[in-house]
Amino acid sequence: MTEPATRINSAEYSKNNTHKGQSTPAIQVQTREISGAQLLIELLEQQGITCISGVPGGANLPLYDALSNSKINHVLARHEQGAGFIAQGMARVTGKAQVCFASSGPGATNLITAVADAHLDSIPLVAITGQVPLEMIGTDAFQEIDTFGLMLPITKHNYLVRSAEELLEVVPAAFELALSGRPGPVSIDVPKDVQNTKVTISALPAPGIRQPEPQVLSTDIDQLLEKIQSAEKPVLMVGGGIVYANATADLRLFAEQLDVPAVQTFMGLGVLPSEHRLSLGMLGMHGAPFTNLVLEECDLLVGLGVRFDDRATGKVAAFCPRARFIHVDIDNSEIGKVLTPVQSIVADVGSVLALANQRLKPQKNDEWQQRVAQLKNEHPLQLDGSDEIFRPYGAIAAVAEIAGSDANITTDVGQHQMWVAQAYPFNRPRQWISSGGLGTMGFGLPAAIGMALAAPNRKTICFSGDGSLMMNIQELATAAEHNLDLKVIVLNNNHLGLVRQQQTLFYNKNLSAVKFEQRTDFPAVAKAMGITSIELSECSDPQDALQRALNEFGPCLINIPISETEMVFPMVAPGGANKDMITSESPDKETRTGVSA
Repeated sequence: MTEPATRINSAEYSKNNTHKGQSTPAIQVQTREISGAQLLIELLEQQGITCISGVPGGANLPLYDALSNSKINHVLARHEQGAGFIAQGMARVTGKAQVCFASSGPGATNLITAVADAHLDSIPLVAITGQVPLEMIGTDAFQEIDTFGLMLPITKHNYLVRSAEELLEVVPAAFELALSGRPGPVSIDVPKDVQNTKVTISALPAPGIRQPEPQVLSTDIDQLLEKIQSAEKPVLMVGGGIVYANATADLRLFAEQLDVPAVQTFMGLGVLPSEHRLSLGMLGMHGAPFTNLVLEECDLLVGLGVRFDDRATGKVAAFCPRARFIHVDIDNSEIGKVLTPVQSIVADVGSVLALANQRLKPQKNDEWQQRVAQLKNEHPLQLDGSDEIFRPYGAIAAVAEIAGSDANITTDVGQHQMWVAQAYPFNRPRQWISSGGLGTMGFGLPAAIGMALAAPNRKTICFSGDGSLMMNIQELATAAEHNLDLKVIVLNNNHLGLVRQQQTLFYNKNLSAVKFEQRTDFPAVAKAMGITSIELSECSDPQDALQRALNEFGPCLINIPISETEMVFPMVAPGGANKDMITSESPDKETRTGVSA
């Protein structure tokens, strides 16, 4: 039965229905009758959405019917989780909110992992799901699930839309919320009858945009600068907040003018080029020995757009034992959550740095820089096998040399992720994306598809492991369908490598459920899905084969076998202090060598 039409008066809408922070009046359009689904698609077009990843199903078919007449491109993922990560890849590389579609029930639950991943890594994502008709909600109808309830703890906000008219407020508000403050995901659940409801429109709302943050006080900036300039051994700790604030240039100027070395969180890699004189690389569980030892000696740590994650701090009570802390972050809930700062500024870190750069007086920290250089020299990061193509660091070095600085890089989760984080020469923000907070195996391939779609002029390289790749391997077909310039590098040890490493180091070498007894022929799987592939170990000249595969346009899978005994070092034991890094495993004794300050 056709739903009755509802007329929306443009003057009344413009007067009474502006969303939070939105002062722009409604945009007048040709008066016409459309469905709720058509209205939603038009609102997404208004937001500047040009590509949506998703999977259709019974509860969201009206959306797909409306989408067929839109200029928005659709990427048909092979799994809803893949659709969510494709949208994430686009969002992470562009900094703009992106959209994914899923149907109700299992479609929505399949999407949840990608939404949770976006939540922990502060990625602007608008997840739109179909739902059973309003009158059937709560009846255990076919493919009904409480999407609203499930999404509550993993989104900034979520909506269950109860009328087509609500879409005029909900859609722009969702984008505003996803982008403003600390970015994150927003969920919109749209019942099928709402999608089918007819409405007459003569106006559309202005797009939802990121809202400006409160003005930073100059007195706060002066206190910040005074603390840094009076410290003898200051260190900056820079994270993903710098990337999201587009504040890389201001951060580099700030560090250079104050002559302060900087450590980067996993999410902050690329903010400072790896070869920059002030870059100390990644800190924490798999950071370089000198990086963590510099933090043992620093007397002031300035956290800029970071959340003091446990993988960065190690044992909190032992983290930076001689330091006072300053914390600058856009999210007030992060202040004091892990460490108690002597000063905190709740603000956009880009605004803080821009104002600080106007007010600071350049200085030199020669004595501290000399000590940092000494620690670098005495406790370097050992990249064993960096000249051997069938060892992890060697494979990464070979790929980096061929791909050059222009390529975008993503990873799955595991040993390969940490090897890449340690060794790849990142030199710009948004060059590198990976699942940080949730650590989701299966992230890499679909996220790489999103990167390649959003940045088609750059080559996209996905480093994966044989365990992670199996989690969303079906998306190889999606990459083939769109003929993306995407290379999948499989560092294949036929094991769950990071689990094996932890069992070896911390569980008396009791290797349980970590070896794949049935080995997967990844090149054959790739070929079956329409992807060019090579088995590097069968090439007479592996270096030449790798170069040809990387330089040729189009999707390609490159399988590189490595030994299952390879490990990521240094490593801080879970719950351990960063200073007690494990730097090697003794083959003769079941003991480990630690490095202390």
